[in-house]
Amino acid sequence: VSGLCCFAFFGILLLCTCSASPPNFVLLFADDLGFGDLGCYGHPSSLTPNLDRLAAEGLRFTDFYSTCPVCSPSRASLLTGRYQTRSGIYPGVLYPGSIGGLPLNETTIAEVLRPLGYATAVIGKWHLGLGHNGMFLPTKQGFDHFLGIPYSHDMGPCKNLTCFPPDIKCYGLCDISNVVVPLMENEVIKQQPVNFLDLERSYSDFAANFITTSVEKKQPFFLYYPSHHTHYPQYAGIGAAGQSLRGPFGDSLLEFDNTVGHLMATLERTGVINNTLVFFTSDNGPELMRMSRGGNAGPLKCGKGTTYEGGMREPAIAYWPGIIKPGVTHEMASTLDILPTLARLAGAELPQVMLDGVDMTDILVKQGKSKREAMIFYPVDPSEKYGLFAVRLGKYKAHFYTQGAFHSSTTPDKDCPETAVFKAHDPPLIFDLEADPCEHYALPVDTPDIQSVLQQVKTVKEQFESSMVFGESQVAKGTDPNLEPCCNPECSPKPSCCQC
Repeated sequence: VSGLCCFAFFGILLLCTCSASPPNFVLLFADDLGFGDLGCYGHPSSLTPNLDRLAAEGLRFTDFYSTCPVCSPSRASLLTGRYQTRSGIYPGVLYPGSIGGLPLNETTIAEVLRPLGYATAVIGKWHLGLGHNGMFLPTKQGFDHFLGIPYSHDMGPCKNLTCFPPDIKCYGLCDISNVVVPLMENEVIKQQPVNFLDLERSYSDFAANFITTSVEKKQPFFLYYPSHHTHYPQYAGIGAAGQSLRGPFGDSLLEFDNTVGHLMATLERTGVINNTLVFFTSDNGPELMRMSRGGNAGPLKCGKGTTYEGGMREPAIAYWPGIIKPGVTHEMASTLDILPTLARLAGAELPQVMLDGVDMTDILVKQGKSKREAMIFYPVDPSEKYGLFAVRLGKYKAHFYTQGAFHSSTTPDKDCPETAVFKAHDPPLIFDLEADPCEHYALPVDTPDIQSVLQQVKTVKEQFESSMVFGESQVAKGTDPNLEPCCNPECSPKPSCCQC
């Protein structure tokens, strides 16, 4: 028996009833959204009524982590349940002309679910490679459908990007050597440049049609929505521009929240809301260098680009009426844990590879304990020479190396910007994240209790690093301008002629 029936074998039959239909999954993934950016996480002026509702009626996490403080690596880990160092999505991120991408021998969530008859779709930001003849696109990675941008929406000439009506331009570094940003449907360029002001409506319509069609076919579905919001430069269409109290960042966040609301309405309208797990989180911390347009890490230290808490601890919400009780969990969990969790709930087989994720079903349906004992923190540019930068074990976090990042510049904390150079710590800096989530006060390491903790941390570090086999770097393969997507591939001169 598939789907909810399998719960009976895990001692939680009281929480659900048997169903012949496997559960559906909707995975919402924000971009550069900080721990303190949502209303339900305490921001005083963000308007996020739909996400706040999911948090109020679902399970809100306080100790949830991504695996990297930048985009491409964190997405690879989310979809594969494996640290980015294994799949080779490092250092940094992929670009429009990148030769590499998420290796095709990596198994994604979509590829785990498809053998069970799941319909699979992704809308939004892919950022795991395009490659020769689109070899790394979602349709080559287990997804039946794709509507979105194959990389980050700031990877185009900014002068062609209108962010807010009526015709207010984006500000930031511009690269006129890039093609204008395309909108792709499956493997075909649908629009170039993309109309950002109409993009969220296109995504909402596409998702609604996908859900409705799947329900009509009585087919379980997996919908992955990695949003462009709230990555800089922000944009918002007519329904959100100027509607928040927080300026451009707030408008961008509101538009994302509106799309979430449309998705929830579709689940309710089609009658599958009670058989659908909706999970929300973000790829990495806020880009503090953008100041008020860069997001907010709340009480956490630093942001994007760093291995401090603000760079990798994320808001996360799980919602499933009748299955997940409303509440807050302080259990440690990660984007790595989503693949094994969805596999268990669907009754799917796990990939026969080294997985770094653990099943968090007990957290979701029983508000029980986490199977995750530790969290590993790799920098943007990991290397076998230095290995991991930090380890969290229980409530303690030990930093073996620290380094600032230009993404986290402009803050008054001297440890955050790129001027905070690489520094080794022996003994490591150790913090009690329950008493000091801000990582302000390193604990004295000369006490017996902390010495014991440090020994445990070092054991975890040694065991983990002995199991880590670095995959070939896909980013290091470089770029080829001929691989940049162009809707008129024979045109000249490029890239300016790539418009249609």
